[in-house]
Amino acid sequence: MRNLIYLAFPAILLGGCASTPDPIGGAPGLQVVEGELPPPTQDDVYDVGAVYPVGPYDTLKIDVFGIPELSDRTVRVDADGQIGFPLIGNINVSGLSPSQISSLIETRLRGRYVRDPQVTTNLEETRGRTVTVYGQVQTPGVYPVVGRSTLIKTVATARGLAEFGNPRDVVVFRTVDGQRMATLYNLEAISRGLYEDPQIYANDTIVVGDSDARRLFQDIIGAATLIATPVTILLQRL
Repeated sequence: MRNLIYLAFPAILLGGCASTPDPIGGAPGLQVVEGELPPPTQDDVYDVGAVYPVGPYDTLKIDVFGIPELSDRTVRVDADGQIGFPLIGNINVSGLSPSQISSLIETRLRGRYVRDPQVTTNLEETRGRTVTVYGQVQTPGVYPVVGRSTLIKTVATARGLAEFGNPRDVVVFRTVDGQRMATLYNLEAISRGLYEDPQIYANDTIVVGDSDARRLFQDIIGAATLIATPVTILLQRL
């Protein structure tokens, strides 16, 4: 089964430069094309229509109908999953949906402060998306993506390479506009300034020093130990 389709970066190796020849390594349908690995679309990061639970660092907008002092309030969930709201103090909202947060605030306000509160909660900004890191890292797992993150920073979040981790074999899997892609990076090349530390997005999967992931690129780069530019392929199930 062959799942290599296109090469989206020229495979430029130290000591030589790959051209755009016939199918590489005898793999039919493998074509070299120019271009960079694009960022995911919003639909790739968020499932349309899905309701995500609120998490740390998300931003909420809360309105209590008919009470201006309690309306149009923007609050940010802290690292412990809590928000502060007038009259009721701190409440834990981590893991709740916006509608559940509204119900919780209504319960806290009802009777004591407001006769029949009607609360609306909207998720204004979410920082709670995640990236998966596995393979030869110290602490494989699923990690939150907060703000702008890069490949080296994300690997560091997993406490860096394990004893047998290979910085030359780091593969990032991403879906862009519904198309699954895989890119081979070399952390040593990034550290030497051969190319920029790439940005990592929510839903990316990073595989460090895993032979199965590296094997996807074997026909393209062979035994080369250092690539001077990332190598990207498009994937499909055949």
